[in-house]
Amino acid sequence: LALGVGVILYSGAMKSAASPKENTAQAVPVRVITMAEVDLVPRVTGYGVVAPALEWRAIARVEGEVIDTSPLLADGNFVPAGTELLRIDDTDLRLTLAQLDAQMAALSVKDETLNASLALSQDDLALSQSELTRQEDLQRQGIATQTARDQAARTELAARSKLMDIQNQLALNAAERAVLSAQRASSARSLEFTSVVSPFDVQVRSVDADLGQYVPRGVVLFTADGTDTAEIAAQFSFGQMGPLIRSMESGMSVLDLTAEVRLRQAGRVITWPASVDRVSETIDARTQSARVVVRVDQPRDQIVAGQRPPLRRDMFVEVELRAPSHRALVIPSSAVVDGRALVVSAGNKLERRAVEVSYIFEGLAVVAGGLQPGDQLVVTDPSVAVPGMSVKPVEDQALADTLALQASAQ
Repeated sequence: LALGVGVILYSGAMKSAASPKENTAQAVPVRVITMAEVDLVPRVTGYGVVAPALEWRAIARVEGEVIDTSPLLADGNFVPAGTELLRIDDTDLRLTLAQLDAQMAALSVKDETLNASLALSQDDLALSQSELTRQEDLQRQGIATQTARDQAARTELAARSKLMDIQNQLALNAAERAVLSAQRASSARSLEFTSVVSPFDVQVRSVDADLGQYVPRGVVLFTADGTDTAEIAAQFSFGQMGPLIRSMESGMSVLDLTAEVRLRQAGRVITWPASVDRVSETIDARTQSARVVVRVDQPRDQIVAGQRPPLRRDMFVEVELRAPSHRALVIPSSAVVDGRALVVSAGNKLERRAVEVSYIFEGLAVVAGGLQPGDQLVVTDPSVAVPGMSVKPVEDQALADTLALQASAQ
């Protein structure tokens, strides 16, 4: 018993105390992307309505009855340049031309008669002047009387007056001939207006004149749209255009931007290449946006049945303007909150860093400062974000690839 009690006491004295349990912080996994420069295509998107670059309003420049119309003169038809679409009765104009020609012919006959009389009057005046001179000589010699001299003077004056009348009549005939010539030229020009010919390739939009209808001068016969070029006046806010212009190289202007027209339809996107034509001076008072006009050349030639429809008037389309590509750091815009972003430091510690953003478009933020290539940017929002806490970075390569594709407009 004594030996048993002693063993129990000795074993209790040799018993060691339990070591304290170490409390180690568990690293929180976070998704990150490693910063690297990518090809960036700065771009902005605006919206506008399609309109033809040329619009033809055929207006009657002469009055008369519509005596002929082309089968192509119907709403929606395409008409090539040089096609006669409508003809107005020209009978009255041709009668006017015939009347003017007759009057000019009568003047020619009058001129011939007056020219014959002019020669006689000139001879008569010469004789009267010779007789007056002879009577004046005789009067100085005391042979002729004053009465005879006065009679010779009156005869000379009458001959001179008759000659002047003929010359004046010839001058009046010349003036009247000039007036008739101008009237004939005007009537001949009006005769050309009786035929209405398409000046360029058009698509008929509306027809207001019918066969047999009498049309007065100045009335609209029909309207048509040019098919060679379509224009879209797209609206862009100043907040969008400013960063895009700043990203361009020195010496470039808005006209150097690349443009593309898009139509979103039934789950697919139809595109047309375009060019920037001009920038409108007017500002939309409601939206405070500027209008940039882009042109699509030969839209009819780009029609593909079942794939690309014709670019018609009043279609609401999307216009994208692109600046030249350059290298830049691009991150998701959601990763920057109040000018700061979360990064993983070298010791896998969470760090909140100030980030300078140049501009944001389509969910992307272009970094101007605060981040460098090789930095690990946190792209998830951890439940607890305490600067200095240990994290376990997990590379999100799929997101990085998506950002690169989106930045390069693919």
